[in-house]
Amino acid sequence: MSSTKFRALVWRQYRARGRHTLPWRTTHDPYRILVSEIMLQQTQVERVLPFYAAFIKKFPTARALAAAPLSEILKSWQGLGYNRRANMLLKAAKEIAAHGMPHTVHELEKLPGIGPYTARALAAFAYNHDVVVVETNIRTAVLHHFFPKRKNVSDAEIERILRKVSPAGRAREWYSALMDYGAHLKRSGISRNAQSRHYAKQTKFAGSAREARGAILRELTRRSATSERLMGLFGPLRRAQAARALAALAAEGLIRARGNRYALAD
Repeated sequence: MSSTKFRALVWRQYRARGRHTLPWRTTHDPYRILVSEIMLQQTQVERVLPFYAAFIKKFPTARALAAAPLSEILKSWQGLGYNRRANMLLKAAKEIAAHGMPHTVHELEKLPGIGPYTARALAAFAYNHDVVVVETNIRTAVLHHFFPKRKNVSDAEIERILRKVSPAGRAREWYSALMDYGAHLKRSGISRNAQSRHYAKQTKFAGSAREARGAILRELTRRSATSERLMGLFGPLRRAQAARALAALAAEGLIRARGNRYALAD
């Protein structure tokens, strides 16, 4: 497919079915866009929406978030999963409150927990910079039209296509449209991400260490608890897993121990 035809197809789909009213698309505030990008990591849009609205209401600015204790942020994050993201977001907010929001990809990548994708997404959506952004829905769109029969396609190859097809000066709107088009393809039954060299199938949540971590944090949002209680949340067969999760959460600074009791970090 030619670049011109591909752009026309994506724009047409966006005009007809684009998710134009998503709250992080109706703002250019880089802090609010940062919150959305961190929440959207490995989490579906529909699940993020209520958490995003409540979180922004409670912590409307980087300065407000930076001033809050980690325990309050973890309570607001409960149910969203991957709780270490909340801690990284707090660390980033403290840097932003102290030194201001960076503007370039290079500077954004220096923020705690901000990798290449998030830095480029912020550059595109907050500042409309002409950068190359690759994520799961964008991969689907490019793989479907430019590599329909190829396997083991690298992100470098996808980036070369994006440099050719992306309209200059419209990064903010273009990547929103392209993400929506990829999501549309997936809803239509077209999934191409297994063709990507960077594809990794998500492990099941039930029985996982993620489930154990989430259960421990959920328990501690209610009250402090003994290590015995926390290690017994899933019964004797998963006691060792719960103990490993407890140790990892403490090492990451999400919880703290006082004697034989644990609580959320301050």
